Amino acid sequence: MSQSDNLLEIHQLDVAYGGIRAVRGISLTVGRGELVSLIGANGAGKSTTLRAICGLVPVTNGDIHYDGQSIVGRPVHEQVLQGLVMVPEGRGIFGQLTIEENLNMGGYSRKDAAEVRQSIAHVFELFPRLAERRTQSAGTLSGGEQQMLAMGRAMVSKPRLLLLDEPSMGLAPLMIEKVFEVVRTVAAEGVTILLIEQNARLALELSQRGYVMESGQITLEGPSAQLLNDPKVRAAYLGEEEAV
Repeated sequence: MSQSDNLLEIHQLDVAYGGIRAVRGISLTVGRGELVSLIGANGAGKSTTLRAICGLVPVTNGDIHYDGQSIVGRPVHEQVLQGLVMVPEGRGIFGQLTIEENLNMGGYSRKDAAEVRQSIAHVFELFPRLAERRTQSAGTLSGGEQQMLAMGRAMVSKPRLLLLDEPSMGLAPLMIEKVFEVVRTVAAEGVTILLIEQNARLALELSQRGYVMESGQITLEGPSAQLLNDPKVRAAYLGEEEAV
């Protein structure tokens, strides 16, 4: 892909916590309209990478370009205004607010009130369960319903690039299926997605391309179908024996 086709470009990114390099010189790209997965074990540096993109942790070295411009050091709220939105691990919903109030919070930076209402209506189409319980306090929802709400709130923000951090974490199989079905729908609607996911098989089956991260570094990259068939990936992440 040429540079102009990439919505996100990361160049030689370093992120350190108290002298420990959590991310070590990684480079990756996400093309406009593309769904890219970043897989790896716990502690590999995946979530730190997302936080660095959003400006939630400082960058030690390297650069991050979004829509052709460097965004290192740019305030988080400005990222959202530019359509760069993250659904964090742990969901980060407002437990005391209702489902509908949480979704309205997703549109706080938008000036088009009528279109915000349309966005919320679209979320209710994607997640009928949320529509049924729109006046219920978000804190009383199940984990899967809270994940739906976090994704819905992000969608109301009108993202151009959606960063998803472990959307299947702690969910029952049926709920995981529903969440990934919505991820597929959102991608089909033209939203660019960078997906961080421990369930490597699901992530690679859903995405066009993938990166494998180990100990803060990118160790493999390529088309998702190719990674699914890579013996090292199959042994490390898909629970299969690597051929000797």
